[in-house]
Amino acid sequence: MSGKFFVGGNWKMNGDKKSLGELIQTMNGGKVDSNVVCGAPSIYLDFVRSKLDSKFGVAAQNCYKVPKGAFTGEISPAMIKDCGVNWVILGHSERRHVFGENDELIGQKTAHALENGLGVIACIGEKLDEREGGITEKVVFAQTKVIADNVKDWSKVVLAYEPVWAIGTGKTASPQQSATQCHLCNISVAEDQRSVTGATCKELASQKDVDGFLVGGASLKPEFIDIINAKA
Repeated sequence: MSGKFFVGGNWKMNGDKKSLGELIQTMNGGKVDSNVVCGAPSIYLDFVRSKLDSKFGVAAQNCYKVPKGAFTGEISPAMIKDCGVNWVILGHSERRHVFGENDELIGQKTAHALENGLGVIACIGEKLDEREGGITEKVVFAQTKVIADNVKDWSKVVLAYEPVWAIGTGKTASPQQSATQCHLCNISVAEDQRSVTGATCKELASQKDVDGFLVGGASLKPEFIDIINAKA
């Protein structure tokens, strides 16, 4: 991806029709000066796409590596597209470290999603023990390579760096760290709620190597509009 500032909102396993409907109403009424994609829970993809203004994109938060089959609980790129949704988030740290997804699987998912016409927000980033062990570059390179090996057209891919080491550890990623940690990325990201908020977004957006945000908890609040327009 290139051009406008990119802002992804990862709603994770949060929200219901009432609260998401209120958020969507706020977003639809806001002025937008960025490329914006909202990652909705799979059960609400159809609902969100039908209510959210067309100036916003919608993403699934995961998909599987094949079109269909006996894979209970999974969804395919074809199903996502059938809901009118054109993006998917893959390789998020919670998928890697809570659900045990490895680099190989994330690469396979990336390939299948792109082959089926979805845009991919591909996440990379090292854990605290990896950072303190001095293997940041090794970990992030391996994560990036398996994604890159499965990409033919980078115009459909946003590569998002997550400072996983700063999430829930008591550590904090500074704006400078968020901007410079991954020089390979299409966008550099300070991902968790403590990093990208309405209060911090302008400082983060001003860093020269930051081309966008992937926002967690703050994307569920009205201040998400301020974050979207942080670069304006």
